Amino acid sequence: MPVCLGDLPAADCDQDVSVFAALPEIEQLAWPDDVVKQWLYDHGRHLEFLDDYGSLDLSQIRWTLQRVVVDDLAAAPTGPSDQDWLEQVAAEHRYWLSRRPQRYREAWENQGSWLLPPILITRDLIHPGSPGLQVVEGRMRMGILKGRRADGLHVADTHQAWVGSASTSAKPGTQPWAAE
Repeated sequence: MPVCLGDLPAADCDQDVSVFAALPEIEQLAWPDDVVKQWLYDHGRHLEFLDDYGSLDLSQIRWTLQRVVVDDLAAAPTGPSDQDWLEQVAAEHRYWLSRRPQRYREAWENQGSWLLPPILITRDLIHPGSPGLQVVEGRMRMGILKGRRADGLHVADTHQAWVGSASTSAKPGTQPWAAE
């Protein structure tokens, strides 16, 4: 039976994420802790997420922590309700990075990347047959990456990201988001 975002209990952000992750509805997904926290706990009930991902069958997504080439990341959109936000961050990446803690600014300057891998899905999950990746969470990180890259600033060639793909389409050693 499909499990959709609206079917899951709302996170009580006054409780630790581990309490939320231990709920049977969340635990049955068998998702990595980082993905549960960033997507379901932090943003699962935001209207934008419900609009963009509300019909997605979460039980069919399998996650892998991967190194993704910067070209694939730079081409990745986010959901339609937040695409303008991602582009705004890219255009004003210096400002948005200046608002982050020092360790984040240093990571971009020294490693050319983020500290916390963002949450991406293969576009075929929401648009069957579509190649590429889509940003679910980490829109500010992706906007900073896109802006720094467009301005010729230091950006690493590959970046760690959580990539969710259909459990039936994920083949070890392949990149299901790459265009054929």
